[in-house]
Amino acid sequence: MRIGIISETYPPEINGVALTVHSLATGLAAKGHEIDLIRPRQTISHVDEPGIDALETRGAALPRYPGLRFGLPVYRTLRQRWTQRRPDAIYVATEGPLGRSAVKTAVRLGVPVATGFHTRFDAYANHYGVGFLTPVVHNYLRRFHQRANVTLVPTDALAAELTAMGVDHARLLRRAVDTKLFHPSKRDNALRESWGVDADTPVVLYVGRIAPEKNLDLAVETFRAIQQVAPKARYVWVGDGPARAGLQAAHPDFIFAGMKRDEALASHYASADLFPFPSLSETFGNVILEALAAGLPVVAYAEGAAREHLFDGINGFRIASGEAHAFTAATVTLAGDVALIRHMGRAAVESVERLSPDAVIREFENLLRELVEENMHDRHVTIAPA
Repeated sequence: MRIGIISETYPPEINGVALTVHSLATGLAAKGHEIDLIRPRQTISHVDEPGIDALETRGAALPRYPGLRFGLPVYRTLRQRWTQRRPDAIYVATEGPLGRSAVKTAVRLGVPVATGFHTRFDAYANHYGVGFLTPVVHNYLRRFHQRANVTLVPTDALAAELTAMGVDHARLLRRAVDTKLFHPSKRDNALRESWGVDADTPVVLYVGRIAPEKNLDLAVETFRAIQQVAPKARYVWVGDGPARAGLQAAHPDFIFAGMKRDEALASHYASADLFPFPSLSETFGNVILEALAAGLPVVAYAEGAAREHLFDGINGFRIASGEAHAFTAATVTLAGDVALIRHMGRAAVESVERLSPDAVIREFENLLRELVEENMHDRHVTIAPA
């Protein structure tokens, strides 16, 4: 098949959507499919990837998201490109202007289209002082996904949320995690020594965008409570974002490692001991799967990945949404018990062993084939004589 993939974020950008889309694109290409990748032009030059025909389009910087861009609409470019080399199916991973132009163009050309529901932009509005826009964004997302043949979501809860929004064609496509890369064997004693800790001193890890929507105040409050039971504990932050500078100035004892990827990221996960994740704004949260695969017990609210993959009291603690005191108490309990950390860490690894990237690629491939077959049938029925 020739498959169009449209995304307004893609590596070398580091975020859950970019990495998920990259995994799908390269996985399909490895199976012999032709991938027509459309993405905004980035400041770093594009690197050609086997089986992926990439077109870089105009983009603009995303406000308050340094290093990220959104794509501008390119209706004429897409119409010409897809008329000359028609894709069998289109997957639109992001809901920005580029994604919107791709959905509308695909519908007009009669190409079956799947969209992805990856980011709760309507939920983010309050965190950036434009909460009054939430209904507008909500309506935009509803109309965007209603145009598609199917909308892919990573959890049952998001499928139900889309249905309530008025989008009744949600399909589940679970997220995968690279359990070979993210694994306890990547623990690096030299790295821990650089953090100033011994084998039994708990290292608390944060991985992700350092931004207001991640509920960072609770992250800091929880760590300060941990220090009451483990005074030598350290807090390591991996990532970047608009809140980093202020956080770093206010808390000079925190370790800010910056952006990490691949082996370096895997080593940071495996060299830590527990992963409290206080965000309430996640559509999914890939970092939870990565932490579990690396052997870290996780404390998180029952949202996104935690709702599906975190088993309370077994591979971590799953907290009712918004129960901040319970979140802090569970994390403190874990941090103060080395034996419990090790026990839950082993269970964490076992809990994600079956989330194979190959299985997710096969499921995605089959779903796209279904769309193509349904579209061919519908076109045949439409043109058949009465």
